[in-house]
Amino acid sequence: MPRKRPVPNETGSEALKHLKIDDTSSDSDPSDTKPTEHVTDAFLDTICRNSLDFDFEEQCSVSLSTTNIYACLVCGKYFQGRGQQTHAYFHSINDEHHVFINLKTLHVYVLPDNYEVMDKSLNDIKDVIQPTYSTRDVMRIDDIIGHRHDLMGRPYTVGCVGLNRVKHTSYINVIIQTLAHIRPIRNFLLTLSNLDKQPPLVRKLSMVVRRMWHARRFKAHISPHECVQEIVVLSKGRFGLDKEADPFELLVWMLNTLHGMVRKKKTSVVYETVRGEMQVATWKVQDMLQDDMVEDVEATISTMPFLALSLELPPTPLFTHPSTDDEDERANIPQVALGTLLQRYNGTTTVETNGLVQQYTVTNLPAYIVCHVKRFTKHNMSEKNLTVVNFPVRNVPFGDLLHVHGSISVTYDLVVNVCHVGHQGKSAVDGAVLTEFEESPFFAYVRQGENLWFRVHDLQVEPVMPQMLFLSDSYIQVWQRN
Repeated sequence: MPRKRPVPNETGSEALKHLKIDDTSSDSDPSDTKPTEHVTDAFLDTICRNSLDFDFEEQCSVSLSTTNIYACLVCGKYFQGRGQQTHAYFHSINDEHHVFINLKTLHVYVLPDNYEVMDKSLNDIKDVIQPTYSTRDVMRIDDIIGHRHDLMGRPYTVGCVGLNRVKHTSYINVIIQTLAHIRPIRNFLLTLSNLDKQPPLVRKLSMVVRRMWHARRFKAHISPHECVQEIVVLSKGRFGLDKEADPFELLVWMLNTLHGMVRKKKTSVVYETVRGEMQVATWKVQDMLQDDMVEDVEATISTMPFLALSLELPPTPLFTHPSTDDEDERANIPQVALGTLLQRYNGTTTVETNGLVQQYTVTNLPAYIVCHVKRFTKHNMSEKNLTVVNFPVRNVPFGDLLHVHGSISVTYDLVVNVCHVGHQGKSAVDGAVLTEFEESPFFAYVRQGENLWFRVHDLQVEPVMPQMLFLSDSYIQVWQRN
């Protein structure tokens, strides 16, 4: 039997005091005016929070319009407008769902009577739609880390929330997780004001990060659908949904793009956080061969900024000892220490490329160092170097390893470790080691607090011991200065 609409106790003019009638059409935003009195409504008990999901694009489910969108708080569907002859109006009559919220202004209305409801019990819904953080909240956000439960009783950890994968987008998910755990960038996105006036990529990425660090979520996971779509559009198809791409290329593109959107006076929080400087000495091989005294050949000195340090792995050995069924398959995989790979930038090691001999000297270390372990051949991610990189997770002396003047005692702690997983096999043509991609080949280890580590693989989030980090094939690492 259909539910009957409640009859107010007041009659005549007394009942009209609690009603604010507005027959605004769907083409305008009718929520500029506010009711003069506090209004509560009996329809609030029909709200079903388990049906609400605000991660998707604000688009009418009938007309596909993206302007003046209201969400039904009973079934969770989106509709345009709230005046007569609008889809929300007809939905309230046909389905008897009467409570709607404007996704921009967060005003709640009852349809078809079209009056606004103001009640403190709705604040949790408004906070889930648009989480807001004060400076004080951000300063304490790392102290509230712990397990929470969503409305279905499923546990989740604040800041380590699983991201839904849209087709082949695990490489995008790990970069979103990375940016959400670089503290200065995270704090900037959490406290960014006037979101409606920000570029679409900044606004949508900010909303994903805000929801990841929200302590009172309705669901234990997030769908970054809008942010992923904006990346695909803004990159002009360079990063798509149909196949996995290189997450390091996406990270560099994201850092440069975000810098261009939020910079002020030629700088931004992005470059202030991750950009360092190095000095490059260059010699021509031809000049060195012609001159008997190599020391007398004058080098060309230049200074260049960097967003990441690329680490060259040693070549895979051609001959390995055959393994038996009882032996570990990874017994013959070579290993190398992180300090050995960093010698490339200590100012004494020379590298020869394209007829040039170059020597790199880091002169300024950033607050966060991004290291890129080059495991794949250029433009061909199927050929993978399986060398294991050994590293500690705390107090790595980057200043000492790189011989940076004035930063000898500077140490760094690992905060993010992006890894790749895939099955290897021999090519039938040339015997090269090829990698067959998993359906979701990239995942990330992220640190919470002082020494809590989580393995985040799309929707899967599980705690791990710090000793397990180097067992996976590290691809991108982010180090935080102490």
